[in-house]
Amino acid sequence: MDDLTTTELELPPAPGEERYSSLALANTVIALPGGRFADLLGTPLATNQWMTARGLAPVDAGMREMCAAQLRSLREQIRALFASRTEGLPALPAALSAVNDALTRVPTAPLLLWDDKNGPYRATTHPTTRIVDHALATLAADAADLLTGPDAQRLTACGSPPCNRYLVRHGRRHWCSTRCGDRARAARAYARRSRVGTD
Repeated sequence: MDDLTTTELELPPAPGEERYSSLALANTVIALPGGRFADLLGTPLATNQWMTARGLAPVDAGMREMCAAQLRSLREQIRALFASRTEGLPALPAALSAVNDALTRVPTAPLLLWDDKNGPYRATTHPTTRIVDHALATLAADAADLLTGPDAQRLTACGSPPCNRYLVRHGRRHWCSTRCGDRARAARAYARRSRVGTD
């Protein structure tokens, strides 16, 4: 995959990414013309920057490849669930398991702990030691909220091949960006001209 950023690709966030970090995660792998792909999580540094920009990790988290690979893996499972939802197909059991596993990585309630001097107390373990687990749980919960919430009906894939991004549709718009909308309109116009030329 190519090592590009959204700035280099000049892609604005797809509609809905501002509300759903899981949608932003799903859109971090971008199909390019010619069968190429750009992966915005392609390196540990890029992964750390993406997570930092969304408040999921501190700037100095020092992401390692194993951690970046976990995030990319969750991304693929979320993409599979989004595809199932938008295409009206049954969800892949492996995708459901992966998201549920991520959801349960971090306790949601303060745990009961014991200090030899002061006795029992409750505390939530925090991401300083489990940054990636916390990020995975947060993103999985966000995906579950999107898939089961009021915007689920409006979740759609961009309608401009080869784009592979998802968006939360507003009105009749089926494109993730103006660029994709222009490409789709140009393809339709070309198809009409070609049809007229062969008649």
